[in-house]
Amino acid sequence: MNQNNPNKNKLNQNNLNQNNSASAISVAIVTNTPAPYRIPIYQILAQKLGVDQFNVIYCTTREANRAWDLNQSGFNLTYLKENTFVWQGRYIHFNWGVLKQLRQLNPNVVITTGFNPTFLLAFAYVIFYKKKHIPMTDGTLASEQMLTWAHRFVRRVVYRFSSAFIGASLGSFMLYNRYGIGDKRMFKSHLCANNKAFKPVDLNKRTFDFMFSGRFSAEKNPIFALNVAYGVAKLLKRKVTMLLLGSGALLAQAQAHALTLEPHVEAVFSGFVQQQQLPPLYCSAKVFLFPTSWDPWGVVANEACAAGQAVLVSPHAGAANDLIMHAQNGYVLPLNLNVWVQHAADLLSNAELLKQFSNSSLLNVQAYTYEAAANGIMEAVCSVETVMS
Repeated sequence: MNQNNPNKNKLNQNNLNQNNSASAISVAIVTNTPAPYRIPIYQILAQKLGVDQFNVIYCTTREANRAWDLNQSGFNLTYLKENTFVWQGRYIHFNWGVLKQLRQLNPNVVITTGFNPTFLLAFAYVIFYKKKHIPMTDGTLASEQMLTWAHRFVRRVVYRFSSAFIGASLGSFMLYNRYGIGDKRMFKSHLCANNKAFKPVDLNKRTFDFMFSGRFSAEKNPIFALNVAYGVAKLLKRKVTMLLLGSGALLAQAQAHALTLEPHVEAVFSGFVQQQQLPPLYCSAKVFLFPTSWDPWGVVANEACAAGQAVLVSPHAGAANDLIMHAQNGYVLPLNLNVWVQHAADLLSNAELLKQFSNSSLLNVQAYTYEAAANGIMEAVCSVETVMS
């Protein structure tokens, strides 16, 4: 595995210099929709490869459950003619135009970020025109455990004809291993937040005991998070405060449930918040609750660590046991309410332990940067370029 230490990317500098020298290789990334945690990586890749040698192809300008306000300067991008439908809560893209776009760009290497029909069309282009393909995933064994045989068959075919593999986490590497991918062909490009935007304040000066951030949907378990706060209040025999960020189908239900927890829990709902407004909000809370039932990674964990929060997370998040280490900067816990209440109460009642976890979060997240994530992609590209030359 090219990432024995997941916190470091070691690049072949000679290959990097060769790629930077001229038009040795061109890369196109085909992906679903713009995301704030990927755009800075694309900007860095455009600098490393050359603006004319790097292109991002989006299936859509924005999926309906996203409301980000984004700046996408610094790299070439294309929005395909949209053709999207929703199946079991997932957005499925089927953009025939990706074939025409790839023929026009004529990249040496195509990176796809999933298995939507659009990505499979891009893979077909790679096979027909004898290009190089690199799949990129933030999936894990846990996040893909419910796949059907047909889904697994498609993955086996794509992986069989791929040249290198990019994963967001150790869980992604384990997933690739399950398909027989050798360690030397895997490269890490983790998900990350803008760590420098967060300026942590003293824990004693923080307004909120707890924080929840994410879509208010069934798999994110916002009601569970509120119940944790309530259980801690009863256990510590004092009122606790909680900040909840985000919007979604369960927002009204969560707000109504919070009213039933008064006066034990003072819950503040801030709604959806744009990226640039997040840092001071994260820095106003001590403990981050991330009780997800399904999350390939969870960038909210990066943001919480950058703000110096201790993080309680379920094992169903890719960040668990990777960025969030059990009993080091948080706890990785099964979704058992009593267990979460006890661990959260222990943190709030032990100032020294809370400070230790806070400092560890700040230390752990320093390796999760846009530059390091871009370097992981460059490593994969360089490995393919070596084969091509």
